[in-house]
Amino acid sequence: MKVLAIDTSNHPMSVAVVEDDQLLATETLNMVRNHSIYLMPTIDKLFNLVKWQPEDVDRIVVAQGPGSYTGIRIAVSTAKVLADTLKKELVGISSLEVLARNVVPTTKEVIVPFLDARRGNVFAGAYQWQDGKLVNRIPDQHLAMKDLLQQLDQLQQPILLVGHLTERIEKTMGEMPANIQLAPRPFAIPSTYQLALAGENAQPVKDIDSLIPHYLRITEAEANWQKLHPGETRQNYVREV
Repeated sequence: MKVLAIDTSNHPMSVAVVEDDQLLATETLNMVRNHSIYLMPTIDKLFNLVKWQPEDVDRIVVAQGPGSYTGIRIAVSTAKVLADTLKKELVGISSLEVLARNVVPTTKEVIVPFLDARRGNVFAGAYQWQDGKLVNRIPDQHLAMKDLLQQLDQLQQPILLVGHLTERIEKTMGEMPANIQLAPRPFAIPSTYQLALAGENAQPVKDIDSLIPHYLRITEAEANWQKLHPGETRQNYVREV
């Protein structure tokens, strides 16, 4: 199977082309913010390197969030357009699961990938390797870092945090519980090779339009709308827009 994997859900932008579990080429940019400018040229560059035509791809796998609103939209929109235009299979994978997969399957600890969601909050979930498969122990969620640490402390199991512990998170998180360790910084860089491998074993969507970004929180525009329309539902907001 030939797979194109795309992740622009957070600060790094990464693309990989994988064939039958073998990584053929990948590129990660961790110093750019405007992913929309670099994504398609990077895909084209990798296709040229491995001598693929767009039609050669069997499946497109995309990190569908959580993360940056704009970044998720760029990746998901690009993946959906390519899948629809080329008539290819499409799979969405959690951006947090992608980070968790940076940890080797022999690890016994509960793996907790996290992403800075600003204002002392994070996106986080809990995963664990069981018989060679990565299992989601706690669903991906949006919460305060200090609340996450309290949850993990109650598990009374060894925990491995995977992510970039920014200064603004450290200022609000309080003391790190004794059962929690932070993985080295390189583990916080998503691997689109791991994204591709995860997508190979996942079920593709039956309807391309059904794949939507996983924001895990409402947008600022929606929050402002709700302030102006108290008591009305999100469905009202979407319809009005």
